[in-house]
Amino acid sequence: MRWLRHRDSRLIRIPAGLALIIGGIFSFLPILGAWMLPLGLMLLAADIPFLQRPMARFANWCLGLIERFRNRRPG
Repeated sequence: MRWLRHRDSRLIRIPAGLALIIGGIFSFLPILGAWMLPLGLMLLAADIPFLQRPMARFANWCLGLIERFRNRRPG
């Protein structure tokens, strides 16, 4: 995945991000899913400045959710 984050991979990142967003819209189909939408937005946020802040907040929210889930004690 390191090559996808490289600056020269912009011509691959943008179409891949758009394809993932379109696939996320059709998440009712068996293979496509809602996981594709945030992943596509993350890829686009690497190149589109106005998406960077909302996607960073979303990533931090997801990490906080995972942390709360791990720290939850049963019973």
